[in-house]
Amino acid sequence: MGAQSQIYAGAFADPVFSAQSVFRILMDCFARPGSIGRLSAPAEPPSPLGQVSGAVALTLCDYDTPVWLSPALSRSAVPQWIAFHTGAGLTEVKAEARFAFIDKGGPIPGFDQYALGSQEYPDRSTTLVIEVEALTGGRRMTAHGPGIKGEAVVAPKGLPNVFLDLWAANRAIFPRGVDLVLTTEEGVLCLPRTTRLSTEE
Repeated sequence: MGAQSQIYAGAFADPVFSAQSVFRILMDCFARPGSIGRLSAPAEPPSPLGQVSGAVALTLCDYDTPVWLSPALSRSAVPQWIAFHTGAGLTEVKAEARFAFIDKGGPIPGFDQYALGSQEYPDRSTTLVIEVEALTGGRRMTAHGPGIKGEAVVAPKGLPNVFLDLWAANRAIFPRGVDLVLTTEEGVLCLPRTTRLSTEE
């Protein structure tokens, strides 16, 4: 498929139904942190953006949501694909982004580089969509917080070794802070800023 064809193809076959379906799954996963949501409406974005990350972009991004892309994504046809199908503008300034997308294996910048919201408007922060190797089988972490009965164990594979430190710093500025959507080809795992994570003993 040529570069131009990649830009115009790969959106939802049924945009309204598919976007509603993906949105419901994302909201359910944010309401129940640690749960894994399976998407039935993947997209076909240009490489290296994954199908599920592409579906999230088609669902959440629009002309009013500046998007930041990791270096590998920004050098591909992904910027034009997102702009064509969602109307979202791209920004090179992390702190201006409402959504940030990071490809699998791409470097994950410190969360404090993104928009963190304010005490008055904590929702004006960046949601990071990070593709990982797998949603299970990685370092086991115990999760506590709203939406979690007792505790939950999360073990995404492919996060940096400093992830818990980054997340602890993010939690320390609550109600400000970023939220995370971790994706693989199998689904999504959402971590709102309300979730506390610790290493499972």
